[in-house]
Amino acid sequence: MPLGEGDFILMDYTLKVKETGQVIDTTLEEVAKQHGIYRPEKTYEPMLVVIGAGWVLRSLEERLKEMDVGQEKTIELPPEEAYGPRDPRKVVMMPARRISQMGVRPRVGQRVEIDGRVGIIRAVGSGRVQVDFNHPLAGKTLVYEVAIRDKIEDPVGKVRALIHRRLPLVPADKFGVELGEKEAVIKVPEEALFIEGIQAVKRGIAFDVMKFLEGIEVVRFVEEFRKT
Repeated sequence: MPLGEGDFILMDYTLKVKETGQVIDTTLEEVAKQHGIYRPEKTYEPMLVVIGAGWVLRSLEERLKEMDVGQEKTIELPPEEAYGPRDPRKVVMMPARRISQMGVRPRVGQRVEIDGRVGIIRAVGSGRVQVDFNHPLAGKTLVYEVAIRDKIEDPVGKVRALIHRRLPLVPADKFGVELGEKEAVIKVPEEALFIEGIQAVKRGIAFDVMKFLEGIEVVRFVEEFRKT
């Protein structure tokens, strides 16, 4: 049965730029190592996607709806369905001193944030810097090699998947989850309590649970410390 809005799925993918064949992202560790994009701090595993949540490109979500669990597919997205065409008006020249005043030494290829916009320095010379504020993938045709690994239907499993999305370094099965008619109670293991920014992470988890699980209006976290 094809996937639909609100479905929780786990998918592997590899993202390539069609024009160059460059692999720019993947959930597969072997592929990352093979193409020189492996990052030891990243967790390589199937990615949680809630169809319709906007966590991936909308055009990709629409293609995923045509798939089913266990299916593999190559999905090609032209620029119009990905990050749009390149806009020459977003490539601007500015004084190099403006970049230097930010404490940054301008270098070609460097990412900078100016007036709330993120750009890439394309050229440096004669006291001026060319900054490209287009999305790095603007004008590119994207190729996704996708495999749908699983569909999560159990409500407790959905909560644990939402927790793991925000706390990937702590095994999801260490979190106790109890669901009532309008309330979710999440028991937080001690090892998660010392993670930097844990309070903000908990707020994010609570928001996700109330958004994606029908009827849940309150999320309570129970913190446990056990005698050793």
